[in-house]
Formats: sequence, C-alpha cells, structure tokens
Amino acid sequence: MTDTRPRLIDLSHTIEAGMITYKGLPAPLICDHLSREASWANYDPGTEFQIGRIEMVGNTGTYLDSPFHRYADGEDLSEVGLERVAGLPGLVVRAQGLQAVDADRFAGLDLRGKAVLVHTGWARHWRTDAYFEDHPFLTEAAAAFLVEAGAALVGVDSHNIDDTRTRVRPVHTRLLGAGIPICEHMRGLELLPDEGFRFTAAPPKVKAFGTFPVRAFAEVG
Repeated sequence: MTDTRPRLIDLSHTIEAGMITYKGLPAPLICDHLSREASWANYDPGTEFQIGRIEMVGNTGTYLDSPFHRYADGEDLSEVGLERVAGLPGLVVRAQGLQAVDADRFAGLDLRGKAVLVHTGWARHWRTDAYFEDHPFLTEAAAAFLVEAGAALVGVDSHNIDDTRTRVRPVHTRLLGAGIPICEHMRGLELLPDEGFRFTAAPPKVKAFGTFPVRAFAEVG
C-alpha cells in the first residue's frame, strides 16, 4: 500500500541543558522533578515514571515571537490563533551569502497569506561562537515590504531577524506591529523546496507571554 502522507521536515533545533541561544540570556536547566528511581515508592514493582523539569527563558532554541514580545498591548501566545501559525502555505527565499537581506529579495513573489522563510544558511554555525557575530538579518525596508505584501508569518535561520549591532529593532517593530509572528533560529531550510509545502510553528497557549520554543516543521508533498 502506497504511503500518501506528506513528508515531514523538522526545522527546529534541539533544546539541551546548558545551550546558549542568545548571549546574555540564561541557558535552559533540564533535570528530573521525579526520577524513575524515586517513583518506585509510588508504584508496584516493574512500574516506573519520570517527570521532567525545565527552567528556561522564552527565547530558547527555535522560537516564535508574538506581538506581545514587542508591544505591551499586543497579542500574547494564547491570543494568536492556530490559523496564523499552523498549516500555512510556505515559501522559501534564498539569501545565502547576504548579510543584509533587503526588499529586492522579495520583489515579484506572491507573499500574501504565506509563511515566508528566509534561508541564509547561518544555521550551520549553531552552537558555535560564530553564530552570534555578523549574522544575516532583514532590513527595515524588507520588513515594510513583507507587511505591505501581506505575509502571514516570517521565519529566518539566523541569530536574529534584526541587525543586533544597533539598539533598534525595526524588523520586529514592523512585523509584530502588523500582527505577523516571527520564527527565529530555524534550521533545515535547505531541505525545503522553494514553495509547495505547508509550515507549522505552533507554541503553547501561555497567557502574558510573548515568546516560546516551537517544533517548527514543514509538510512536503
């Protein structure tokens, strides 16, 4: 029997104890809340369970920014509807070799209602010092173009969608101000076709929270 299900491509990094996603933010602490050995006291012989504990900031691993991340009155994670982060038609924009990805990279493309994923190739530096330095980013003009073109979500496989050498964040400001979620620190975009796939990056429904890790993935075929 032929398997007609779409092929799933994982686009997210694995979260590990001690992992640094963004310099200056604490690494996640992952440990047992209840170890298997400790659970023996609660069950009959041969039955055991583990309950894990994780302490981390929202900006860990591959994560989604909601408008609340930038704006006090913006939608938090619990208010962003699934239709805005799940099953979106996807489009990959190739930008390897560029540091500043400008509006011209998106010109002539049908972006309306789509998850626009910017493939810079920077994910190859993940978990190295090079990941944090001179990373690719979008320009303010590119963000304005994406808003005007009606993009539904914007993702990037880089350290930040903004240029972190300055203290302003125009791309976050424009995209989140228009209600467009941002997915940062992606991976695996080289595995995707330029279009013809569905994209999902759904975070948990956390009230009064603007950012949280996601299991980002694409459905191809």
